[in-house]
Amino acid sequence: MDEKSYILEADSLYHVYESKAEEGNVVALRGLSVKVEQGEAVAVIGPSGSGKSTLLKSLGGLMTPTAGRVFLDGSDMTKLEGADLVEHRRSTVSFIFQEGNLLPDLSGLDNVMQPLRHAGIPAPEAKRQAVAVLERLGMTSRMKALPEQLSGGEQQRIAIARALITKPKLILADEPTGSLDPFTSQSVLDLFRELHKEEDVAFLIVTHSHDVADFSDRSLELRDGRFVAQHGEGIEVNDLIQNRELILDDIGTVSFPPDILLKLGGPGRYAVELIEPGRITLVSQAAKATAAAGNHRIYVANCPACDHEYGSTQEKQCPDCGSSRPKR
Repeated sequence: MDEKSYILEADSLYHVYESKAEEGNVVALRGLSVKVEQGEAVAVIGPSGSGKSTLLKSLGGLMTPTAGRVFLDGSDMTKLEGADLVEHRRSTVSFIFQEGNLLPDLSGLDNVMQPLRHAGIPAPEAKRQAVAVLERLGMTSRMKALPEQLSGGEQQRIAIARALITKPKLILADEPTGSLDPFTSQSVLDLFRELHKEEDVAFLIVTHSHDVADFSDRSLELRDGRFVAQHGEGIEVNDLIQNRELILDDIGTVSFPPDILLKLGGPGRYAVELIEPGRITLVSQAAKATAAAGNHRIYVANCPACDHEYGSTQEKQCPDCGSSRPKR
């Protein structure tokens, strides 16, 4: 079996936003690990505040994670600095943001030419390549317009052209259809599919939209800075469980990853049976009660990973996040 080739690998990513507010620091990423193969499309789904944008910026080298490592096309991004980081990022990855992030004082054509100009490509050649990409996207008739003169869909197509001009191996997209109407959104996804299938471009897209996730080969669900479920082809269970650490804050609060919580038996009351430096043993009171009652166990009422309420059904898997339903 051939060894897999990865364009992107992240190992045990943590990111903490320091704050002097009463609530204290905010832990946005909690030990995430993920791999993206050459030419693979991966979606990261999650609600606002789940850590999606922080993850994308950390993976693309736009911010340095508090802990963990990111490898982009084999190079450790967390060890690159200055011009070396910029050059490696420019030659490997492109970004697409929800609002396009076009330079307001430049025409669509000039926006698309910018990455090549920064790379030292002469203006005539940069223009030739930019026009070719814009023609492919059906934007040559609008390429001399300023961003404020373009519709949301047109701005996004200019942003996509700018992302493609460097012929990246990986595109990182942050809610790329979030501000678009359904028709324009579908046309952008169709373009992504074409790039993915015909040119073997890898994608990692963070989104709250399941329509966007359907475009991908597999999707990861992100909640509170952790992956809680995974769907699609080539699922790697280790993406959910490897290299986990528990963070114990100054007031004694510890947050368990969903997979560990499932193995414990879900939320509930736990007794401390043994405590010594660096080690603590917890025993579920529900487990004790179950054993005393003759080992008669029933399914939990709520999903430990996402709090989905099962009600009186006998479902064995959560329909919202895909986690197995434990018994107590």
